[in-house]
Amino acid sequence: MRNTHIIVFINKLDREGKDAFDLLDEVESKLGLSVTPLSWPIGMGSRFKGVYSIYEKNLILFQSHGKQEEEEIISITDLNDERLDKEVGKDMAKTLRDETEVIKDLYPEFDQEYYLAGELSPVFFGSAVNNFGVRELLDCFVEIAPEPLPRETEERPVNPTEDQFSGFIFKIHANMDPNHRDRIAFLRICSGKFERNTNYLHVRQNKKMKFANPTSFMAAKKTVIDEAFPGDVIGLYDSGNFKIGDALTGGEVLHFKGIPSFSPEQFRFVNNADPLKTKQLAKGLDQLMDEGVAQMFTRDTDGRRIIGTVGALQFEVIQYRLEHEYGAKVTYEPASLRKACWISSPDDVALKEFTARRKKDLAHDTEGKLVFMAESEWSLKMVQENHPKVQFHFTSEF
Repeated sequence: MRNTHIIVFINKLDREGKDAFDLLDEVESKLGLSVTPLSWPIGMGSRFKGVYSIYEKNLILFQSHGKQEEEEIISITDLNDERLDKEVGKDMAKTLRDETEVIKDLYPEFDQEYYLAGELSPVFFGSAVNNFGVRELLDCFVEIAPEPLPRETEERPVNPTEDQFSGFIFKIHANMDPNHRDRIAFLRICSGKFERNTNYLHVRQNKKMKFANPTSFMAAKKTVIDEAFPGDVIGLYDSGNFKIGDALTGGEVLHFKGIPSFSPEQFRFVNNADPLKTKQLAKGLDQLMDEGVAQMFTRDTDGRRIIGTVGALQFEVIQYRLEHEYGAKVTYEPASLRKACWISSPDDVALKEFTARRKKDLAHDTEGKLVFMAESEWSLKMVQENHPKVQFHFTSEF
């Protein structure tokens, strides 16, 4: 949808797994990516010798015992170099030579312009737990990844070179530190400079806010920062003021676009399993839905709550987090639903007729937008044909 440029890392080469070519085929077929390998594994599992960097023309040798701090790198620009046989063995060297010839025939040569257009995804192989093969990916990322790009708002494009500060909330995470029950809103800076303890406009709430402890994250480490720039992501401690998509600016009213909710495809009714914890459940559901990991719809006919997700595992995650982070318990009931579609129409009469006829299939999302809950692809198609003046949207941004 976004033509986002993606770099693929295939992990756990120190364990037995599928053939590298089969893995690339699977990435292409299941994720719809066009790939080209920029590194290539030499063996796998107990026979894993390392990777050959096609991008850097280097042989990187794997040490099988413990995490390696420093990779052993040997510059081999010509794979016919006899040093390759010496380092990995004649059989492995022959296999690598044969497979790199196949790569030239099967996959396109890496082109940065195609990558930046989202049309080509470079692939790296390695073993992250051993810190192996990761450096090659990161070094390549630094070379080929784009600078911060302009962002679209409803009012105008925002250029990263502008002096005026702007940014938007793209993720919220509750209880990152369970001991403090904190909630972090992640802000992507789009223009200007963000400064600690400076007043900024929260556009949706139309109020000024300043932040004493803006935070940068590197894995599990958190660091309070004084300033940040376009392309940076910072964490803001949040007491419930933010929603995904909210804008912070130096004073200009901007509404960033391109942060929609997507239509879920798995649904379950949610029931309160502990009536004494009703308030905790309501708070937990509100905060978890704010994170964007799932969506909640309230059915118009009876007020029942329906949680929609992309994958079934998310239901278990929500159930676990509600119990362990909020002290609330829920049970689920199957919901015979296939798709949720947001509804709009330029014809008020047609929309009124639709809502009257399809009342039992209607719900509202947490933002109050009208949603049609389709029981099957067939029923959705029939409703679309019977109501041609009503528009069905598969993202909430339309």
